[in-house]
Amino acid sequence: MSKLISNSKNLQILHEDNHLIVINKRPGDIVQGDKTGDTPLSEVVKHYIKEKYHKPGNVYLGVPHRLDRPTSGIVVFAKTSKALPRLNKLFAEKEAEKTYWAVVKKRPPKDYDTLTQWLRRNPKQNKSYANNKEVPDSKKAVLDYRLIKKLDNYFLLEIDLKTGRHHQIRAQLSSIGCPIKGDLKYGFDRSNKDGSIHLHARKLSFVHPVKKERLEIIAPLPDDAVWNAC
Repeated sequence: MSKLISNSKNLQILHEDNHLIVINKRPGDIVQGDKTGDTPLSEVVKHYIKEKYHKPGNVYLGVPHRLDRPTSGIVVFAKTSKALPRLNKLFAEKEAEKTYWAVVKKRPPKDYDTLTQWLRRNPKQNKSYANNKEVPDSKKAVLDYRLIKKLDNYFLLEIDLKTGRHHQIRAQLSSIGCPIKGDLKYGFDRSNKDGSIHLHARKLSFVHPVKKERLEIIAPLPDDAVWNAC
């Protein structure tokens, strides 16, 4: 419980209203509970809501989308049962515009490109493989990327995600020879000390599921030397 309390005090809240709460996830946090048994972000947010609003009993919190554990950035939670199905529909129907930033070591073949591939997931490896043509059990994956900054040893890419597939950005960038910094699973040569990868859910734009106003949320970057150079 003490860890829940300290974590809930350290939450970086980007937006909150009656129906939803948006968090800037730190790399390493899991969004929902898994076999590791580590405290998920969803439980930390529930504790924050319970404490802030003095709520008795269980706190309602819906999880309409997720981020990979080593990734940082925007995660949206539903605070009401009215908002959750609408957010689920919004994400399922690709009505939310998602922009990511990624740091890679190698300059991509083009400074701007659209990647259209078919991803096949290997559940045993928890890994997806990008194919340039449709193969059995694959799903179409589309993203736009553009080079936005050259750093001393790396390149910063901005990615607009058009589909939401398992490890999509990681697999697709790796397939063009640009694995993300720290991402051993997809071919980067060494891990980051904290186990993170340099992939950040930077911006999310969508119409509020209840108020029907457009929300645009930007998440500050994690505090490390490479991100600070961005």
